[in-house]
Amino acid sequence: MIKAKKIIVVLPAYNAEKTLEKTYSEIPFDIVDEVVLVDDASTDNTINVARKLGIRHIVRHENNKGYGSNQKTCYTKALSLGADIIIMLHPDYQYNPALIPSMAWLVASDVYPVVLASRILGKGALKNGMPFYKYFSNRVLTFIQNILVDQKLSEYHTGYRAFSREVLENILFLENSDDFVFDNQVLTQIFYKGYRVGEISCPAKYFPEASSINFIRSLKYGYGVLGNSIQYRLNKMGILHTTIYKDKDHS
Repeated sequence: MIKAKKIIVVLPAYNAEKTLEKTYSEIPFDIVDEVVLVDDASTDNTINVARKLGIRHIVRHENNKGYGSNQKTCYTKALSLGADIIIMLHPDYQYNPALIPSMAWLVASDVYPVVLASRILGKGALKNGMPFYKYFSNRVLTFIQNILVDQKLSEYHTGYRAFSREVLENILFLENSDDFVFDNQVLTQIFYKGYRVGEISCPAKYFPEASSINFIRSLKYGYGVLGNSIQYRLNKMGILHTTIYKDKDHS
């Protein structure tokens, strides 16, 4: 705990048997109270590795439901366990677990209710191995989104995030896509509700075992991100009234 707030790390897993142990071993359990792993019908031994590591809260999807659906299960489970701060960390060892205390402190201290670990802050993204097409598309999409959403994030696409309980309880994340655009919808929901988002720099790793979507899925994601940003702007203008931006008691 930090400041008597329960911290739960959620691991959305898919075929993570080669990297799960390294990721888990670096989680700072001096402050992290629980870990939840949700396996999205992996075809490898992710579940067995998780059990061997002693992860207490393991949820397995019988069918592959998608990255967004995995997160829905992660957050729902963490909230049911009484989490005050929920941190999503990919178990592919791409993101550094050593940043968990910094992210948690910012949320626990009420500096920011949401903290993103940005791969773009600083100049290390390409040096750390981010493919140029991913870097270029990240920068272009982020530039366009900052205009449409009227924010100044360094990136919208990181998979390393910390949330306060209040934030997740006040957005309709269960109404979002089951695919990768879920991440983006969560952020626009957060901005729509008026919450502030902080960022810290995160040196990410890129290697064969690190999860990544292929070029075709990346294109689909890019179009989804742009569509989501336009939809957000139209909702803010009062032209659309999309379900994901409604209040819970009016959903």
